[in-house]
Amino acid sequence: MDTLGPQAKADRVEGGIHAFLDEFVQLRRDLHQNPELAFQEHRTSKLVASKLAAWGYDVATGIAGTGVVATLKRGQGGSRIGVRADMDALPIEEQTGLPHASRNPGVMHACGHDGHTAILLAAARYLAEAGEFNGTLRLIFQPAEEIGAGARKMIADGLFDRFPVDAVFGLHNWPSEPTGSFGFVSGPAMASVDLALINIVGRGGHGAEPHRGIDPVLASASFITALQSVVSRNVDPQEMAVATVGSIHAGSASNVIPESVELKLTMRAFSEVVRQQLKERIPAIARAQAESFGARADVDYRLGFPALINHAAETEFAREVALSTFGQQRVAETFRPRTASEDFAFMLQERPGSYLFVGNGDSAPLHSANYDFNDEIIAPAARYWVRLVETYLSETR
Repeated sequence: MDTLGPQAKADRVEGGIHAFLDEFVQLRRDLHQNPELAFQEHRTSKLVASKLAAWGYDVATGIAGTGVVATLKRGQGGSRIGVRADMDALPIEEQTGLPHASRNPGVMHACGHDGHTAILLAAARYLAEAGEFNGTLRLIFQPAEEIGAGARKMIADGLFDRFPVDAVFGLHNWPSEPTGSFGFVSGPAMASVDLALINIVGRGGHGAEPHRGIDPVLASASFITALQSVVSRNVDPQEMAVATVGSIHAGSASNVIPESVELKLTMRAFSEVVRQQLKERIPAIARAQAESFGARADVDYRLGFPALINHAAETEFAREVALSTFGQQRVAETFRPRTASEDFAFMLQERPGSYLFVGNGDSAPLHSANYDFNDEIIAPAARYWVRLVETYLSETR
């Protein structure tokens, strides 16, 4: 009979993980040097699968192309838990100058998925060698998070039908938060993300004779100004909405009125009601503003993925595990929702669970060419996964 208290169990896990920590720091840096874009994570997937198989997991590969699911069962317990890490990199040219910088031109782990993979592998090794649990553990290594397609494709490939879980959990590192601290948000934790491609078409002409043309640049400027009325005047002031024009392309000469202007927008929201408001109002404003100048707006509005909504019971459980493992000093009292987006949202639509955050310290922002994952958080985050699994799959729970 296990008579260890929570602190003794946490100390046991800490010692076990530190015994092989250097291996996973080096693995993380190897992944960083060899980043792979969405659905191209062949080397990463093979490395992950080979290690899990060597530790005794039942490993399934090829899910959503490059996804991996590993299963480990202990005892007769009926509970089943899933833990997910993402594996893909971004199309960014790295500027860190670090010894372990990317060797693949134009591809970089600028979001820390190399670290997330290393964390879950470190936890996986400990759980295989010394984990104390009674039930079924599923480890999910997901491709293509950065393009919002990996979770959907894994689910479509039968993820939760072939590998059932009662709850699923994931984490993301977060720059500017104290190194190794943990943050939890119940309810909306990350925003939905949608894309709009808007082409405002006028009539080109000589820049010296604007009256003979229809200036799509002026119409676009008016639309960009009017766009923010959606957030300030259509959306409930107590709700969150973001509408950002991130790209504008028009013409190539100062004395030529172009035929058209291309704009690319990103929209974010926590509420599905607000998300639908943005979907309705933005195309309407684009068309109305263009028409007022005699131009035309062609709108291609593409839904991305929904807001990430953490389940209350699972989030409170996850928070209690952090408190019992690390104490109050490592758990943020008020961790606010993030307006970035995460396709783990699709998994939380299928199963109860929670997505949590671990501080990356004073690093460059996510998606920056100067970002690097902080290896100091591999150990505490791996410890956390171990204790989450052992607690969820305990005989007394």
